[in-house]
Order: sequence, then structure tokens, then C-alpha cells
Amino acid sequence: MKTGKLWLGFAAVIVISFTVLLYYGREIYRQAPPIPDKVVTAGGNVLFTGQDIRDGQNVWQSMGGQEIGTVWGHGSYQAPDWSADWLHKEARYMLDRLALRLDSTTFDELDEEYQASLKVILQKELRANTYNAVTSVLTISDLRAEAFHDNSKYYSGLFTDNPAMAKERDAYSIALNSLKDPERVRKLNAFFFWISWSCVTERPGQHITYTNNWPPEELVNNRPTGSLLLWTGFSVIMLIAGIGLMGWYYARRRDESPAIIPPTLPLKNELQTPSQKATLKYFWIVTGLILVQVIMGVVTAHYGVEGQALYGIPLAEWLPYSISRTWHVQLAIFWIATSWLATGLYYAPAISGIEPKYQRLGVNFLFGALLVIVVGSLIGQWMGVMQKLGLIENFWFGHQGYEYVDLGRFWQLFLFAGLVIWLFLMGRAILPVIRKRSESRNLLILFLISTIAIAAFYGAGLMWGRQTNLAVAEYWRWWVVHLWVEGFFEVFAAVVVAFLFTRLGIVKVSTATVAVLASTIVFLSGGILGTFHHLYFTGTPTAVLAIGATFSALEVVPLVFMGFEAWDNLKASRSNDWIKAYKWPIYSFISVAFWNLVGAGIFGFLINPPVALYYMQGLNTTPVHGHTALFGVYGMLGIGLMLFVLRDMNKEKIWDERWVRFAFWAINIGLAAMVLISVLPVGLAQTVASVQEGLWYARSAEFMQKPLILTFKWLRMIGDTVFAAGTVALAWFIFGLAGGWSYKKD
Repeated sequence: MKTGKLWLGFAAVIVISFTVLLYYGREIYRQAPPIPDKVVTAGGNVLFTGQDIRDGQNVWQSMGGQEIGTVWGHGSYQAPDWSADWLHKEARYMLDRLALRLDSTTFDELDEEYQASLKVILQKELRANTYNAVTSVLTISDLRAEAFHDNSKYYSGLFTDNPAMAKERDAYSIALNSLKDPERVRKLNAFFFWISWSCVTERPGQHITYTNNWPPEELVNNRPTGSLLLWTGFSVIMLIAGIGLMGWYYARRRDESPAIIPPTLPLKNELQTPSQKATLKYFWIVTGLILVQVIMGVVTAHYGVEGQALYGIPLAEWLPYSISRTWHVQLAIFWIATSWLATGLYYAPAISGIEPKYQRLGVNFLFGALLVIVVGSLIGQWMGVMQKLGLIENFWFGHQGYEYVDLGRFWQLFLFAGLVIWLFLMGRAILPVIRKRSESRNLLILFLISTIAIAAFYGAGLMWGRQTNLAVAEYWRWWVVHLWVEGFFEVFAAVVVAFLFTRLGIVKVSTATVAVLASTIVFLSGGILGTFHHLYFTGTPTAVLAIGATFSALEVVPLVFMGFEAWDNLKASRSNDWIKAYKWPIYSFISVAFWNLVGAGIFGFLINPPVALYYMQGLNTTPVHGHTALFGVYGMLGIGLMLFVLRDMNKEKIWDERWVRFAFWAINIGLAAMVLISVLPVGLAQTVASVQEGLWYARSAEFMQKPLILTFKWLRMIGDTVFAAGTVALAWFIFGLAGGWSYKKD
């Protein structure tokens, strides 16, 4: 296949996809749920102001934001979804007050006919849009104002020190006195009212709410819309069509002649440059971060059964759930990204065959900068959650409250600068060989493009401000999480793996170039606009739902054929004696292919269709996909790349494979066990509860503390223990490469 046509296809996908993405980004700005200047009662009393709502959003962020409960379905899974929880409590209060006026009784004691009539009254009031766009004033009834005060009293007690709510705080892993300032509590309640108001208030001139009728809540007539059902069906059609086309492509590809495997290790006597040697310390840090991340994961998971303690130790007093989970997620991104960046730095001089001047200095400087970012951001997040920073200081140096991009703005800017330095170091090493017009030129151009994208697209995390509307902030956040992490890092990884195999002579350069370009086109065709599947219910217009459903289905298509990639890699690992030295790096790539199919493909599509996500968003079905895709795909790829580099650094010595073998199987078996016997069963049980009762119930303490659910949570210890043992074995092996015990004795 000619690469020229593939480059045209690549350019077309990029231009068209980003044009659509940016256009509907503008629509999200324009149609985001409005923040009123003030909220008043029918009698004219001011309950709170728009500034209170914005400050309340910052208060929510300061105590961990999406790392303690969810909002609009995004965040952690221990505490409730605050938007769904507030809405249900508000509706129940108003129904009870209406019942008291009607028949001097509670709503539950009324006949079904009376209950139905009161629900109609409630729905007319709550779903009506009483926001005046001219005056920017939101007017609510006196009854709804009463419900606001009642909810405020509940949440004030929950986030402070009401002794009567100690049991609920334990169930939700909310630390005592999470908020210490009554003014912050008041503003948090204003924010909670607004996010709930967005869930139940219909858009002007439409019969759907700002969140497309999410969350499911029968009391207020929040049910799946017709468009949601329509686009679910269409997404399945697109998936089937895509699989058919991809099958045809793979059938054609099978006819290509394989590379002739060299009889001995290529580049066996290749000398390492000073900058390549300097990358070794990156991998020691990667290994250390893996261990700390796993420890934080163990603590976070245990909080799910013991609330705020670790086997009786009141750990939450110093390390609350929102911090342990923040660090667990943040460290995963740090070590995975560091492994990938270090791999790029190691192979850049090998690609060009030259060592640019001061390259080693740049590698060392970047290493120091990354250390400062990791340590500084983690300390800042702890200080923010412990309420030791003002709201402005917290935004800059503390906890931004947005999952995956929790670090303060200063640390974001610092990291962005670090990525630009990395791009400079990579570019100056790669550009000379691109100018030579070698056989690998097309592959290296794509490598450079993905490198530029990794540096540039993290900048999307700088596009929101301290008090940006949550719907707009979510749009840009998913640029980072989906496009940066899942998109262009994926392209970078595909090119790096292809380069490694061509370097060893396992794959022909021409074959690798065509395969990577073609797979990149297919992946980005669905991946860029597939970003919208994260935004179905975050205050976005219906068109976002339609585009997200259609193109996120296409994301799954190339993953269905991961078996071909796994089989090719397995054959490569057995094709020659010298290749067996690279067995465990290659096996890691096989693992990546497996988890791409299972974690990103099967578990991803489990929750991606709109009607499925309508009931599942914010449930444990999401971390099923998150764990198997983030660690299974990106984590195992980071480990594989690290092992590949470490193998190349000392080709002469023979590895003692006992510990790395145990690590590989324990990590993969442990990951599968934690998901299949714990997280997935809990998520499926929650889904049934969400369909039957509503999302509020599926996330409630009442449901999550049921004996069966707690049993499934405890069962996670099996998988977690095996997984943790695997990571310890991996660390022992890697550090043994320096200590000498990971090599066979001569």
C-alpha cells in the first residue's frame, strides 16, 4: 500500500475530526447550564448568589472534588453522586411537605393515586425552567427553598462534625471536619443545588434537562430520552460495520511477506551514548512510583470496607480517602508517562545515530524537573484537602479536584514546560535522520508528530480557569484524559513498538510503516470524536450525545482484532534463540494486546452506549474499564517499554527470569481477579439498583453497606494481594539489575 494515500487519510481525519470537536466545543460554551447572578424565592428573598455557586465549586475542589463522590457521574465511587443525591433528597422533602398539606401524612403513606398526582405537581415545578436570561435571576418556590435549607443542614453535618452522622461519614469515607469553615459549607451547598438544578431543569424550548435527563430518577420523571435510545442502536450498527471493514483489512494484510529474522542479535555491539545512560535513573523512579501507587491503591480499596481506618488504625486522620485515591490515580499517570518519556529519550539518539550536544544535560535537567513536579504536586494536594490553603492558593498549588488532572495549576504549567523540554530533546535527535530520507522516514515523521502531540495536547488542561463553568471544564478535561492519554500516547506507543521490532529485524520497515499509519487512521477516526462519549450527561447539547455514541463505537473496532497483534508478537518471541532474551518485554506487549481487547474493548463498550452509560455512569462498572484499560494497556506497555530499554542497556548478560516471570503472571492474574470477583459484580449489582430505584440508591450507604456488597468488596483482597506481590517481584527484579541478583551467574 502506498504511504502517500495513508498520509492524506491521516491528515483528513485530523482536520475533519478537530473541526467538529472544536465546533461543538463552542456549542458547549454557548449552551452550558447557566449560573444565575442570584437565586431568589418567589417572595424575593435571596438564597445565595452566582458567586457563591462559583466559590462553592472551588470548595468542592479543595476537599478533593471528583476524588470523593461524583458530580454528573464523574469521579470516585465511594461516596454518593452529589448531584443525584441532592436531587433525590430535595424531591423527597418536597413530596412529604405536599403530602402533609394534602392529608397531614407522609408521602409513603398516601394511596398510589395521590402519590401519582403529587409527583406530577413536583415534576411541573422542578422541571420548569424559571431562570430569566435577561436579569440572570433564578426564581424558586418557597417550598423548594425549604428543601434547600433542609438539604443544607444534612450536608453541613456530613462534611463537618455532626456526631449523629458518624456512621454515614464512615460509609462514605468522608473525614471528620472535612470542611472547617461554616462559610465554605454554605457555599458548597449552593454549588450542590446548582449541579442538581442542572439535572432536573429542562433546556429552554425542549423537554430534556441540561444533562439529557440524567440521572435516572423516577420521582422527577428523569428517564432515557428517545434520542438516547436511537443513538445507542446506531452505535451498535457502526460497531458491526466497522468490524466488517477491519476484518477485510486484516484479511488483506495476511498476504504480506514476513521479515527474514536475522540469525544473530542486530546492533549487538552498539555503544550507549551518555544521554542514553542517563535515562537509567528514570526507570528506578518509575519502579519506586509503581510501589507507592499500589500501596495507595490498597489503602483506597480498604477504605471501601472499613470507612476511615486500615485494620483499626485511624489512617484517615492523616491520609483521608480523597488523598489516597488522588495519589493512586496521579502516581499511575506519573510513572506510566515517565516510562514512555524515558523510552523516547533512550531511543532518540539510537534512531539518528548521533548524540546532540548537551543532550545528557537536558536529560538530567528534565529528570530533576519531573521529581520536583511529582513531590511538589503531591504535597500541595495534601495541603489543599486538609484545608490548609485558601481557595485561590488551592487552585494554584493544591488540589484542582478534577480526576486525572488533580494537580494545581502551577504544577500543570511546570509539567507542560517539562513536556516542551522533552519535545525539544526528542526533536533535535530525530530531525537529522528524517532529513536523510531513509526507509524509516515515514515512521519517524509519525513518531515526531505523536511526540509533538503529547507535548501540545497536555496544554488543554490549561484551558479552564479557577471558576469556569463545570460543563466547559469537563470538555477540556477530557481533551487531556482522552486525547492526550488515550489518543496520542497510543499513537506514540504504536510507533515506538513498531520501531523496536524493526530495529530487531522482526518486522520489515515498510510493513511497520503501513501498519502503524493505517491503525492510527482507524484509531483516531473514532478516538478524537469519541471523546464526546464522556460528555453525554455533563450539561452538553444532544448533538454531542449523537456524535459521541457513533464514533466511540468505532474506537472499539481495532481492539476487536488485538488477537492478531498478540499472535504476531508471540510468534516473534519464539522465532529465534537470541529473541528469547526479549521474551518478557514482548510478553508485556502481548499482555497489552489482551487488555486492549478485554479492558478497552469489551469492558469499554459495556459502558459506552448511551443507554448503558445512562444507568452505569458513576458505578463500579466504570473502574472495571478504568483499571483494565489504564493499567492493563498503558501500565503494561510502560512496563514492557522499561524492560525493553533495560534489556538493551546490557545485551551481554543473561537475565535470571524467575522474578520477572512471577511478576508478569501475578500482575496480570491479580488484575483479572480483582475485577472479575469484586469490582465487576459490585458494578453489575449497582446497575440493577440504578435501573430499578435510581442512581441515588445504587450509590447510597444503604445499598453499598449490604452484606453481599461488602462480601464482594472483601473478595477484592484476593486479586489485590496477588497483584501487589507481582509489583514487589517486579521491583525486586529491576533493582536486581543494578544489584546483580537479577543476572545468571557466569
